[in-house]
Amino acid sequence: MEYRIVLASNSPRRKELLGGLGFEFETRVIRGIDESWPQDLKGEQIALYISAVKAGAYRDSMAANELIITADTIVYIDEQVLGKPKDKADAAAMLRRLSGRWHEVITGVTLTTETRQKCFAVTTRVKFAELSDGDIEYYIENYKPFDKAGAYGIQEWIGYVGVESIEGSYFNVVGLPVQRLNKELKNFIG
Repeated sequence: MEYRIVLASNSPRRKELLGGLGFEFETRVIRGIDESWPQDLKGEQIALYISAVKAGAYRDSMAANELIITADTIVYIDEQVLGKPKDKADAAAMLRRLSGRWHEVITGVTLTTETRQKCFAVTTRVKFAELSDGDIEYYIENYKPFDKAGAYGIQEWIGYVGVESIEGSYFNVVGLPVQRLNKELKNFIG
């Protein structure tokens, strides 16, 4: 069976990354999906849980020939999730917390059809150099990272000057682990 691929995301970064794989796809977004998780979950479990919850929201409206891709990316440090910042102060606090330290960027991905589902997660470790208050203020003022987990986009200025080391998939940190997704889609589709 040939599937019509649907990316369930409004993220321009995810659209660009999936497009880079050469698959034809459309996007569809259901707003207001609850992205909370049980407090006993840790790390990859959180990203997988939220990705699967997002997939569940599409089940009732999907066509028989659709393959829905849902994803959730978290920034994880000290066993805590840094989500999207509420405001400038929250963004600055997150960046100060990441400054000079390692953290994990974890993306959970769920592939869903009417009859099958496959979930996987990819973790990338990222180390920031020490960031000055001036660096943090400049980045927030000029790049407004309020739609990004952990208050940063590695593909932006802060990634150029702040990321000292990375272990794992760069594209995972941007928002979609495309190498693994390509492999999983090919296996899933057949």
